[in-house]
Amino acid sequence: MQADTLLALFLFAFTTSITPGPNNMMLFASGVNFGFTRTIPHMFGIGAGFLTLLIAVGLGLGALLHSVPMLYTGLKFAGGAYLVWIAWKIGSSRTLSEGKAGAVPMTFLQAAAFQWINPKAWVMAVTAMATYTSEQRYLASVLLVGAIFAAVNVPSVSTWAGFGSALRQWLSDPIRLKLFNITMAVLLVLSLWPMLK
Repeated sequence: MQADTLLALFLFAFTTSITPGPNNMMLFASGVNFGFTRTIPHMFGIGAGFLTLLIAVGLGLGALLHSVPMLYTGLKFAGGAYLVWIAWKIGSSRTLSEGKAGAVPMTFLQAAAFQWINPKAWVMAVTAMATYTSEQRYLASVLLVGAIFAAVNVPSVSTWAGFGSALRQWLSDPIRLKLFNITMAVLLVLSLWPMLK
C-alpha cells in the first residue's frame, strides 16, 4: 500500500473511531456511571468485535450483504432496536454506580457482539474494505486494514470513557446526572438517524 493511501486509511480509521456514534455515546455514559476502570472490558469488546466484523466483511460477508439487501436492512433495524433499549436504560439511570447490585457496565462479550448489529460499525467496515483493499494483494490488504483499525480503535474510543469518567464528580449531583443521562439517551437515539436512512 502506498504511503498516501496508508495515511488516508489511518485518518479514516481515526476519524470514524473517535467521532460520535453509538459506541462512543455508550462509552461516555459508562465512564460517567461506572468509571473508567469498570468500562475497560466494554472498550476492548468494541475493538475485538469490530475487528472480527471488519475481517469478515473483507473476506466475503460484505458481498453477501450486498447481494441480499434484506439481510442488511434486518441487521440495521435489529441494531436500531437494541440501541433504543440501551438508550432507555441509560436515560432511566438515576445514580452513579459504585458496584451496586443490578447496575453493571456492558461486558466484553456484549460489546463485541453489539458490533455485529451496530449500523455505524457496518458502514465503517464496508467502506473501509471497499476503499482501502487492493485486488492484486487482496488478503494482505484486508489484514492490513484490520491491523490499522485494531491499532487506532481502542485508543480512540477510550477517550470517550475517559471524558465520562472525568465528569463523574461533577455529575454526582442527582439532578445533573439525570439530565446528563437523558441527554445521552437522546443523543444515542439521534446517532441512529443517518444510518437508518
